[in-house]
Amino acid sequence: MQEVNSSVEQLETGEPATTAASATARRTRSAGNGRKYGWPSRLRSYLILDPLIWLYTLVMGPLGLVAGLFDRDGRLMHWFARGWSWLIMKTIVSPVKVIGLDKIDTSKAHVYAVNHASALDIPVLYVNLPFQFRIAFKKELLAYPVIGWHLKRSGQICIDQQNPSRSISSIRQALKGLKDGLPLVIFPEGGRTPDGEIKPFLPGAFFLAIKAQVDIVPVALVGTYELLPMDTYHIKCQPLEMRVGEPIPTAGLTMRDLEAVSNQVKAAMAALYDSTGGASE
Repeated sequence: MQEVNSSVEQLETGEPATTAASATARRTRSAGNGRKYGWPSRLRSYLILDPLIWLYTLVMGPLGLVAGLFDRDGRLMHWFARGWSWLIMKTIVSPVKVIGLDKIDTSKAHVYAVNHASALDIPVLYVNLPFQFRIAFKKELLAYPVIGWHLKRSGQICIDQQNPSRSISSIRQALKGLKDGLPLVIFPEGGRTPDGEIKPFLPGAFFLAIKAQVDIVPVALVGTYELLPMDTYHIKCQPLEMRVGEPIPTAGLTMRDLEAVSNQVKAAMAALYDSTGGASE
């Protein structure tokens, strides 16, 4: 218990920020770089895309919750979330090119570390990761109607960053899932980036991977920041990329290796994100 408490308390600290030059490079290499979006795009988003997404949420959410009454392990609710995500991705007409996933043994449980730039990152992942998984999310999301209910009922992993000791039961649940072969998706930055840069990682983000002795797979979502950044409802339809890197092993590592692993994963994610062509196919 003391070890768990000590490790989750690291979730509240960070590491140095990335440079402005690196951030500029990432923005110029976006999958949708060079396109301009004027009032026609805004009207399409405000009058068509946004209302449809809310409609899907208000319809699929309660249906998923009803299904959850008969779904003890969250697997049925995962498919409802995938259906909701599929509807959204078809509506916003933003095709995703997946690079590198074919090199991952998806039959094994991994921790997938993903950069977080947009509210639409979740639908991208649900549609393009072809297996059951669970997501580690911030407690604040529970305040959102329908979405918060779904997260709680579907077995996702709630992390209370203000009081990490309250997350111990969720951490135990995640560890059990990983050991039973259920992959976990985490956003090691702790929240969405406000400017398109990859933000400092929370040092405790990879505690679960080391504790369960499973590989960490870095994933870079490219173009989702430009698609829908924070503080706007203007969806700028454009091509996206999901770039998947080589697994980073944690076998034999301990909590003393937490910072080194975090730095290694961040470097791998940044390399994927900065690459002009992504990982090799």
